Amino acid sequence: MPKRAADKRPSLRTAALPIGDQQGAAQLAARVAVNLREHRRRRELSLDELAQQTGVSRAGLSQIESQKSNPSLGILWKVASGLGIPFAQLIGAAREEVSVLRRNDKQVLRSSNRKLESRPLMPSTGFNQVEFYELRLQPRARHESDAHGAGTRELVVVLSGTLRMVVAGRAEELGAGDSILFDADQPHAYENDDSVPALYHDLIIYPFR
Repeated sequence: MPKRAADKRPSLRTAALPIGDQQGAAQLAARVAVNLREHRRRRELSLDELAQQTGVSRAGLSQIESQKSNPSLGILWKVASGLGIPFAQLIGAAREEVSVLRRNDKQVLRSSNRKLESRPLMPSTGFNQVEFYELRLQPRARHESDAHGAGTRELVVVLSGTLRMVVAGRAEELGAGDSILFDADQPHAYENDDSVPALYHDLIIYPFR
């Protein structure tokens, strides 16, 4: 069986983005920089303190705040989890009464090894109790996710291809049309053992406060 590509260690993405993604990536980086600085200011955290809280290096956090890097999907999740905020609150704009996400405005987020792509299917306007994504996992690939915040749950629906979902060491095999609901506040992994890309819908549900 071919060796799976893993995304175990978070790192800042250095590979060039496709031309069509560059403008969207710059806009996303700008929003993340503003949101990260604001949340750090509210908590009166230094970069060193935030690094301890998130597991992302001080240098990495500094590069994000100064917009000198395009952080990977794993890095952004680590920062959001470390701050104890929904993912959309880190990457999104200010909340509005009515928000629209146009098909052509969807910004693709990628894992550091570029094996997993995540496209938002609802506006990232912050303070959402749910988030909705389309995930595309490359053939023979595995993506490992750290535990999300306490009480977070995920609903994953397989649209095409296969999924081997591993949650806290327990594995479930799923095919097109199958779904799985699980506690996401523990380590979990998505695996595609097939020879073609797999497509999923991923609904993330945060605890009501």
